Amino acid sequence: VAFLLPFAWAVSTSLKTPAQIFVFPPEWIPNPPQWQNYPDAFKVLPFGQFFINTTVITVISMIGDVLINVLVAYGFARIRFAGREALFIMVIATMMLPMQVTLIPVYMIFSRLGWIDTFYPLTVPSFFGNPFFIFLLRQFFMTIPFDLEDSASIDGAGRFRILVSIMAPLSGPAIATVAVMSFMNHWQDFFAPLLYLNSREKLTISLGLRMFESEYAGWDWHHLMAMTIVTTIPSLLLFFFAQRYFISGIVMTGIKG
Repeated sequence: VAFLLPFAWAVSTSLKTPAQIFVFPPEWIPNPPQWQNYPDAFKVLPFGQFFINTTVITVISMIGDVLINVLVAYGFARIRFAGREALFIMVIATMMLPMQVTLIPVYMIFSRLGWIDTFYPLTVPSFFGNPFFIFLLRQFFMTIPFDLEDSASIDGAGRFRILVSIMAPLSGPAIATVAVMSFMNHWQDFFAPLLYLNSREKLTISLGLRMFESEYAGWDWHHLMAMTIVTTIPSLLLFFFAQRYFISGIVMTGIKG
């Protein structure tokens, strides 16, 4: 109830007229519901472009998070090499660095590369690994019996073939967990786009909602709530359809250390 009540109130507000929003006692079920608020909200600001920008950033980042972290985690979990444990500890140790510590140096790097006001700072880092995702996938890979890998090696399969044909299909829950968490992180991200994007036509949906709030929130709450609900729907649908894999991946990654 504590989590659903604000969401229910946002849905109710999105279907009201401005006069109905501040009626006391409040009306939970608008009569009649103003479904026109949703298409009208897209006309106030270019939310269609904001959705396209956010989708592009999120999809590219998801691809990077899944591909790169699967490769790195497989190496740490199944390939024996000198210094493997020390290198893995160094990767995990980077999680202890607060974002505020690396914020200015990273911004300076992107600035000198000429990437400010582009999508590159929001997508390219996903192709260089995420320590939490690496840890999550490594733990799952270690639960898969080595006998399967040995059998494939005897049949002539190489490392990449084993990863693609055996390890990846068996690791569906963990990979789905990484994909869901990556989507949530990038779809809802506010700070990074605020830091690196300047042009109005390149803004994400999070920045678009903040712009909407600052320019129209004194009287346009029904349209703001409508766009908030539309923004939330992709995350809800993704988690609804992937929750079985998500929960399984989280549970099974802690079985073996």
